[in-house]
Amino acid sequence: MAETLKVLETRRSCRAYKPQLIEEEKLEKIIKAGTYAATGMGRQSPIIIAVTNKELRDKLSAMNAKIMGKSADFDPFYGAQELLIVLADKSAPTYIYDGTLVMGNLMNAAADLGVDSCWIHRAKEEFESPEGKELLKSLGIVGDYEGIGHLVLGYAAEPVKPAAPRKEDYVYYVR
Repeated sequence: MAETLKVLETRRSCRAYKPQLIEEEKLEKIIKAGTYAATGMGRQSPIIIAVTNKELRDKLSAMNAKIMGKSADFDPFYGAQELLIVLADKSAPTYIYDGTLVMGNLMNAAADLGVDSCWIHRAKEEFESPEGKELLKSLGIVGDYEGIGHLVLGYAAEPVKPAAPRKEDYVYYVR
């Protein structure tokens, strides 16, 4: 358990990546960890899309930048060359929580394997757009899914900042 706590205490978001893919074995382990996230009543409402294709990665980056109001040459994925997209089936009453837990498992598994990551938002807006819906359809994904987040993966191009001190009023004990 001490190793788990160490990973949880030291995992940080990375915002500058080397231009390389992570090892396939590590990618598969990270994805597997995501599939073991707790979900409401064990429904497993989320799905994970693993993107290692540069063309699709760049298209998603441009879509995300547009939603942010940035120019097409801005990269909201910080140079990471691959990402995992988590979507969840909106018919499950706990879909947002389920997808969020998948994201947490993915981030913590990546950290445990020495892979840096960062949760990138705007997946909801991306996959609610006509372009996003068409993209899902082209991938053979049918259903009423909401984008929960993108997890960019890679190796840090510069040292990742240490954790900020925890705020004093984070926990209230009632004994």
